[in-house]
Amino acid sequence: MKRQLFIVSIILAGTVLAGIHAATQPPTEKPSEMKTNPDNFKKATFAGGCFWCSEADFEKTDGVVEAISGYTGGTTENPSYEDVSAGRTEHVEAVQVVYDPAKITYKELLNVFWRHVDPTDSGGQFVDRGAQYRTAIFYHDEEQRSLAEASRQELDRSGRFQKPVVTEIRPLTRFYAAEGYHQDYYQKNALRYSLYRQGSGRDAFIRQAWGRPADPVGAGSGAGYVKPSEAELRKRLTPFQYHVTQEEGTEPPFENDFWNSKREGIYVDIVSGEPLFSSADKFDSGTGWPSFTRPVDPNFIVEKTDRSFFMVRTEVRSRFGDSHLGHVFPDGPPPTGQRYCINSASLRFVPKAEMEKEGYGEYLDRVEHKK
Repeated sequence: MKRQLFIVSIILAGTVLAGIHAATQPPTEKPSEMKTNPDNFKKATFAGGCFWCSEADFEKTDGVVEAISGYTGGTTENPSYEDVSAGRTEHVEAVQVVYDPAKITYKELLNVFWRHVDPTDSGGQFVDRGAQYRTAIFYHDEEQRSLAEASRQELDRSGRFQKPVVTEIRPLTRFYAAEGYHQDYYQKNALRYSLYRQGSGRDAFIRQAWGRPADPVGAGSGAGYVKPSEAELRKRLTPFQYHVTQEEGTEPPFENDFWNSKREGIYVDIVSGEPLFSSADKFDSGTGWPSFTRPVDPNFIVEKTDRSFFMVRTEVRSRFGDSHLGHVFPDGPPPTGQRYCINSASLRFVPKAEMEKEGYGEYLDRVEHKK
């Protein structure tokens, strides 16, 4: 992956940009241990090909404290990057995720993992070839093993992929943190990382695989995460729903469908059907708009800087429907401290009793209201 020079050519405004994966001169130091890990935090370990990408994907997930790039799965002690990347050990590139189970569950981490890899490729991941880049889930205990196996079986049966899921599920033996220059690479070398990732084919695969509905038996219309045509949008949405979702409109407070709703269920994008928010994460913010502490699945949320009305805010949009949903503010209650302030006009509510029928059964555990 990073040992050999990998040239990424991208044409931007007529200029060809080239990126080389891992061209920086590595320092000699190597992290000896992970950050302080309070007793209430847990660990999970995943191999998803290039650990730069896996680390970035997990660290952008709410509830993840940190993700450490490293090596595992082999017998060689204290493996170096040079040996692992050259295939001279039995190790794979992996990330060890430290997470807060009060904010995100292991099952949700599995969902994040599946949505960022090609689980049907046994020979590597995307541009990175070799057994050292194959996918694997390394379980820390029997509960993780059981959840991982059930999740893999569910994905394999879903019809999402034409080929069988081949991701290995193995017990974790020992995890070695990678050299310091690999940690937080996506932040420390943002341009090189961006060029590598764009040219690797990973994101193109993710868009192709998850930008369309799966075809599980009994899946309902809620599984189709594709933005309809302009003509279909005009036909399907009311003029006001169109104004809010397509023209960044805002509905009046206290005069909308869901600001005071307390029903159990899931809120989905009215345009694409993407699962967005759970009733279990809904709270009364006093603003007159539906407010949530977090998305039900962060993979379907896109955040953008909004400089309209002489303010700087963070806009929230759906990933595949590209619907304007609202804004997120850092003044929410625990455990996230976030307030997702969302327009009811951008949402469709699916009651808990109908979630399975409409294809949202995997999120049923997320709508359980804690007493």
